Amino acid sequence: MSDFNKDEYLNDLPDMDDLSGQAAPAAASAADGASADSAAAAAGATQEGAAQPAAAQSQENGDSAAADGADKADAADGKADDTLTPLGQAKKEAAEYLEALQRERAEFINFRNRAQKEQERFRQHGIIDVLTALLPALDDIDRIREHSEMDDSFKAVANKIDKAFEKFGVEKFGEKGEDFDPTKHDAILHKPDPNVEKETVDTVVEAGYRIGDRVIRAARVVVASPQN
Repeated sequence: MSDFNKDEYLNDLPDMDDLSGQAAPAAASAADGASADSAAAAAGATQEGAAQPAAAQSQENGDSAAADGADKADAADGKADDTLTPLGQAKKEAAEYLEALQRERAEFINFRNRAQKEQERFRQHGIIDVLTALLPALDDIDRIREHSEMDDSFKAVANKIDKAFEKFGVEKFGEKGEDFDPTKHDAILHKPDPNVEKETVDTVVEAGYRIGDRVIRAARVVVASPQN
């Protein structure tokens, strides 16, 4: 849904004066007649007021001013609605409802995004709990792969476990020969090696695991370091 500007929409609504061209002269004539009657009444009131006591005249003037003020306030409150045609009034109400609907829609989208983030966070916590509980078994599988022959059935089970964790975004890392990185490698031993120019992973004791950028367990390795 595109952005909706209620002010621009309301400025285009037709006024009552635009649809009452022929009624305007009659209204003007009525206004002139009312002005003449008001002038005559004002003249009579002046003559009558001259005969009244000063206190009564002052009270009457105060009441008239209060009444005029109330009429002007009422006229100001209803001015916007009185200048609109029935169709214009209906469009104005529709614009207000649409604006409120857009606010509710924006609040719902924000709530949905927060809920999705919370759901993903809880999902990762569940995966981490399962992975942490299975780490000893996974380390034993890696040792069997490295130091002994695995029969076909055991190898198939081990591969299924690896694929299951890959499906949930778990990445296994730590390889012999890669550069040592203290952010993902836990060096349990450093040994000098004349054949390397920088610190390099010589032996992976236990593989590391991570989900995205989050390291669940650093790879425990033996590091070959330059002799100098």
